Amino acid sequence: ALEDLAPGEFKIILGDMLARQLRVQAGDRVTVVLPEASLTPAGVFPRLKRFTVSGIFRVGADLDGQLALIHMEDAAKVMRMTGYVNGIRLKMDNLFDAPFVSRQLASSLDEAYYSVDWTLTHGNLFSAIKMEKTLIGLLLMVIVAVAAFNIISTLVMVVTDKTSDIAILRTMGASPRAIMGIFIVQGAYIGVVGTIVGTVLGVLLALNVSEIISFVESVMQMQFLSPDVYFISDLPSELRWSDVSIITGSALCLSLLATLYPAWRASKVKPAEALRYE
Repeated sequence: ALEDLAPGEFKIILGDMLARQLRVQAGDRVTVVLPEASLTPAGVFPRLKRFTVSGIFRVGADLDGQLALIHMEDAAKVMRMTGYVNGIRLKMDNLFDAPFVSRQLASSLDEAYYSVDWTLTHGNLFSAIKMEKTLIGLLLMVIVAVAAFNIISTLVMVVTDKTSDIAILRTMGASPRAIMGIFIVQGAYIGVVGTIVGTVLGVLLALNVSEIISFVESVMQMQFLSPDVYFISDLPSELRWSDVSIITGSALCLSLLATLYPAWRASKVKPAEALRYE
């Protein structure tokens, strides 16, 4: 734990992959070599310091093989910078505020200082994730559009099959608007029920996706997300009601629009022609 990094004890916490590469575990000692040379009577030697491994962390990313943590005062002593630091790190409540804050700091600081935010160090990764999210949203819209087309096809088949019944209703005094309303209500019912059922199932799946993936992996005796290939070993899920609302609203709108053409076609049925051969 970070609490074990007491000043003056020269303890170090290593990433899991780095510890395995060095073949060390908690309690072992490692030698830290600094990229600075020290001039001694025997000549020039790199600056060395022995640290005791107090813990090992694992985040499932590249940091496991690149990062080691020591106490700030120990780092200052090793770097011969006692009393001051060479940098600070700020944490934002909203990570997307980091570029703006970084630019503000850069404009207010002296030229001897510089500011770097996460969009410069890990920007490509987050840009790829953002693009993937956009593509997934488009894919969901395509799926909803296909479902809307199925509603159109179903209602058109109903109109074709019930042409004589529609003609009878017309002869009994039903207006084209009433006929149109019947099929709009029928299509809306299909769309609303399907949207509600799909939303409920999707929310339940999103809330339990990690457990479902773990169960499938245990049944199939295989691992879908290997930590040696991906940054993670399981599939995390964060339910955002704003995204759920957008997808649900889009599905409802498309399902309602899908009823217009079949309903209009039903309202245009002419009783005389429909009942000619009945």
